[in-house]
Amino acid sequence: MPSRAGVAARSVARYASLLHAEIGAVHHAASPLGAWLLLALAAPAADGADREGLTEILGCDIGTAAAAAADLIKHPHHLVPNAAAVWTANGAPLDERFEKFRTTLPSQVATGALPDQAGLDRWAHDHTLGLIDSFPVRWDESLYLVLATALATKVSWRTPFDLAPATSLGSMSPWAAQVTRVLRTPEDDRNRDHDQFICSTPDVGEVAVHVAAAVEGLLVISVAAQPDIPASEVIAAAHRIGMAVALGADLPRRDLADLPLGEGRLWLLREETSTESDACVALLPAWSAQSLHDLHDPALGFGLLVRSLTDGRDPWDAQQAVQARYSRTGFEAAAVTAAAVYLSARLGTRRRRVAELRFGHPYAVVAFTLDEVVSGQAGQQSLWNALPVFSAWVAAPEEPTDDRSQRT
Repeated sequence: MPSRAGVAARSVARYASLLHAEIGAVHHAASPLGAWLLLALAAPAADGADREGLTEILGCDIGTAAAAAADLIKHPHHLVPNAAAVWTANGAPLDERFEKFRTTLPSQVATGALPDQAGLDRWAHDHTLGLIDSFPVRWDESLYLVLATALATKVSWRTPFDLAPATSLGSMSPWAAQVTRVLRTPEDDRNRDHDQFICSTPDVGEVAVHVAAAVEGLLVISVAAQPDIPASEVIAAAHRIGMAVALGADLPRRDLADLPLGEGRLWLLREETSTESDACVALLPAWSAQSLHDLHDPALGFGLLVRSLTDGRDPWDAQQAVQARYSRTGFEAAAVTAAAVYLSARLGTRRRRVAELRFGHPYAVVAFTLDEVVSGQAGQQSLWNALPVFSAWVAAPEEPTDDRSQRT
């Protein structure tokens, strides 16, 4: 029987394919895990067709996903601190289904009153190692429910990259003319903190792979395929290769002796006189990305999440903000994923109206008695009931006194 960890890893990798397919082939960074965690935490509240839909999107049964999400939040990786929150506004139109869901949340999930915009931004900053300053969904007076996750990491490579001229990328690379220098795996890498090889895959063909090891154990995998392969397929392949590397599984690495000499899109293979064995070096650009991803596509599951916790008639928003940077000395990334629900026009807004009724000129007063039945005559209405017994027209106000002699 597969372990919960294995199921979760495969499920997140599968969700990554959905998310990156929706984002498309634009420069971006994302956190499929951040989005998957949010769905998994809320999924137990779903029933019927919504529950079936979330099971399909999460890639495993909801109980397994929820338990995995709880474990990830209770026991975060020491290099990847995380946080989760569920906030509601006072008077939010949420029923017993939501309250039941809230009782199932791990104690590490922050709950309580919905912060204002400054509070949301501060939460994002504090739980992303200062990398993200703005919460990805906007606060306004109609906002009544927010669910959020945050993930972050800042690591240094065990062995920093060297630098090389950008022309080293080769004549077929458009980047060779866009930058002046790129990263090159270090010549003195005695501990093999960088691993680079050519790998054969069944779905995207031969790919170039680089694995960078960070201090204390994080691995960052880079995978390049032929330029005509769709981005989502290459990303999916990178997830599979990276998972195999992390698990120490065998990969179909190509023997350089079996490849033709010469220059191609993915490598230049040459021969030189040396006593050393065959080897690969890697050349990569430094990069950074600042991304904001719209998570409204039905394939991503957030519409089902909102419908599971509310009656589904209110407008909602789901966004993921991501910052990432890959440099000569290390890697840093952070993501905040948030789903928010807003009051629709059918419910008005949350703002309370207060009317100050000011009796500042002459006015009338009438006093009525209340007595529902006549003693000894069950069912008979008393004449005292709703009988006006005193009335007044107030036209001469006086200074109030502390008169404690009134009967009570």
